[in-house]
Amino acid sequence: MKTSNVHSGKACGFTLIEIMIVIAIIGTILAIALPNFFKTRVTARKNICIENLSQIESAKQIWGVETGKKDGDVPVDAELFGPALYMKKKPSCPGNGVYDLGTIGSVPSCNQEGHTLAPF
Repeated sequence: MKTSNVHSGKACGFTLIEIMIVIAIIGTILAIALPNFFKTRVTARKNICIENLSQIESAKQIWGVETGKKDGDVPVDAELFGPALYMKKKPSCPGNGVYDLGTIGSVPSCNQEGHTLAPF
C-alpha cells in the first residue's frame, strides 16, 4: 500500500488567529515573570551588600582587637584592606552604593535604601 505525499488541497501552516493566541500566551507569561525576575535581582543585590557589610564589620572588629582600639576609633581603608591585611580588597556594593566603615562600636553602612546591617 502506497501513501501519497500530496496534500489533499489544504494549505499547510498556521492561521493568523493561532499565531495571535500563541503571542498572547507568551506575552501573559512574560508579564507575570519579568516583575518577579527584577524583584529577585534587587533582593539578591541587597543580600550581597549586607553580607559585604558583615565582612567589613568582622574585619573592623579584628583590627580593633589586634591594635588595641576602643569604641569611637575610626579605621581607614589602608588599615583594613590590602593583600596582607584583614580583607584582600574593599568590597563594592552591587547596587552602586558607597560604604562607610563607621567607628568601632557602630556597624558599617551603605547609602542605598534597605542595605542595612543590623547592629550586633
